[in-house]
Amino acid sequence: QVRLAESGGGLVQAGGSLTLSCSTSGRIFSSFNMAWFRQAPGKERDIVARINWSGNEIYYADSVKGRFTISRDNASSTMSLQMYNLKPEDTAIYFCAATSRFISSSSTSYTYWGQGTQVFVSS
Repeated sequence: QVRLAESGGGLVQAGGSLTLSCSTSGRIFSSFNMAWFRQAPGKERDIVARINWSGNEIYYADSVKGRFTISRDNASSTMSLQMYNLKPEDTAIYFCAATSRFISSSSTSYTYWGQGTQVFVSS
């Protein structure tokens, strides 16, 4: 069993920054590939960024490339998402997710999920 918990969401003006954190407990964090997804009202849950177990394979959705940075610290069992130059279209609930299978951009590949943290970007 793996428990994930996001933190760091909130309200920010367009152009601002936020850093989301995902803390984990349970099984060995370094054995999991991790990802951030987001879901806006009425829309599907989409990949934002993913990072493999060692941190040397990273992917970003085109919509956030150059503005967001994903990272992980296996020693502290945490993952972060630094978000810069936020836009109103970044408004969504952000979820961290973990999988022990091959890393993927599909939400169906992830077994463990946090409860989500709300990010609201005002124009």
